[in-house]
Amino acid sequence: MANVSSQDLGSQPISKLLIKQALPASIGILVMSLNILVDTIFVGHWIGSTAIAAINVVLPVSFFIAALGMSIGIGGSSIISRALGANNYEKALKTFGNQITLTLVLTISLVVIGLLFANSIIDSFGGKGAIFEPAKIYYTIVLYGVPLLALCMMGNTVIRAEGKPKFAMYAMMIPSVSNLLMDYIFINLLDYGMEGAAWATTLSYGICFLFILWFFLSKNSELKISFSHFGLNFPVVKEISSLGFVTLARQAVVSITYLFMNNILYELGGETSVTAYAIVGRMLMFAMFPVLGVTQGFLPIAGFNYGAKNYHRVREAINTAIKYAAILATLVFIVLMIFPEAITRMFTTDVDVIAQTPNDMRWVFAATPIIALQLIGAAYFQAIGKAIPALLLTLCRQGFFFIPLIMILPQFYGELGVWMSFPISDLLATIVTGYFLNKEIKTNLIPKDIQS
Repeated sequence: MANVSSQDLGSQPISKLLIKQALPASIGILVMSLNILVDTIFVGHWIGSTAIAAINVVLPVSFFIAALGMSIGIGGSSIISRALGANNYEKALKTFGNQITLTLVLTISLVVIGLLFANSIIDSFGGKGAIFEPAKIYYTIVLYGVPLLALCMMGNTVIRAEGKPKFAMYAMMIPSVSNLLMDYIFINLLDYGMEGAAWATTLSYGICFLFILWFFLSKNSELKISFSHFGLNFPVVKEISSLGFVTLARQAVVSITYLFMNNILYELGGETSVTAYAIVGRMLMFAMFPVLGVTQGFLPIAGFNYGAKNYHRVREAINTAIKYAAILATLVFIVLMIFPEAITRMFTTDVDVIAQTPNDMRWVFAATPIIALQLIGAAYFQAIGKAIPALLLTLCRQGFFFIPLIMILPQFYGELGVWMSFPISDLLATIVTGYFLNKEIKTNLIPKDIQS
């Protein structure tokens, strides 16, 4: 799990390199997901099942704003990886400086808007009935820390682009552990309820930010920027935006999905169905950590080697990443098909929620073994800087298939139609992604000796 330099991305064996990149990314995502998982368990047992639904209402709003940082980070990191591969260090530095400026300006602006229209936003995202008050408490406090979370997400992707996955892993682990510790103190010991849960989350963002700031100021980072790099440069901003828009669009669609799901499920099954979706959503974040880790590890390898025109290594990286991710996704599928009720009982003692959630969970994860192709395919186009196909493939599952399905199928199958939409959209998106990825490989990833 040792760090590699950026130049190692173009020379070490792909299989070994992918493990080095993916393992710390997976561990980091695991710890972050465990944080969300255990946080939900604490809230469910120490505050109540309604509090789980309340947090589920707030997450898409706060995560969308924070996703600005992630989108700017991933868009800029694609540029940085390719710039480092081409030995263009000045472009890498300018890109990083512009990432910081964009993240601060955009997220602070959105937080101000989010606080001004808090009531209508919470109501729109399903914060109705008994869910509204705890959701508003959590929303107001957490939103103050969202700009720091955005900077953390942005910085984390840049750290990985430098070939320092171990430090990226630390950046994800530190706030997760601190959040759980503060959850115990604020909720259990001090009995602060939803306020305690919110402050624990917000303070953990601050701790993560301090660690990332230390990394870039220390000798561990190759990117030593000066004040001149913070000035916005239109060509750089345009390139960051075109690539980062893929991630932002994905998170926007995720937030819209939460909006529709919370409202549709509230109408069909009330607070119990919203809580069931919240639990299943946490498992989506947690259970997929190894697959997402492979995807994160794949990005800098593909970007660097594409920038260096080592197309045979890019092809090998695609094949290896899909193989590893598919094996891990199948293992996740098996566990969730066998133990859904035991998993549900970890979150709550509410008998209605326990009765409903296991079957919902099986539907949601029914197509998990095939999603590796979908994730790696979309990530490839983003890594090499092809924004339009990356955007379309990223939006394919939820935007083009899932949202229309949850609007149509419940009219025929009721609430079951909502849950059926998950595997159907996974299957359709995987078919589409596979077609375009195969076409790209045959057309543009031709080794130099064959091209000549």
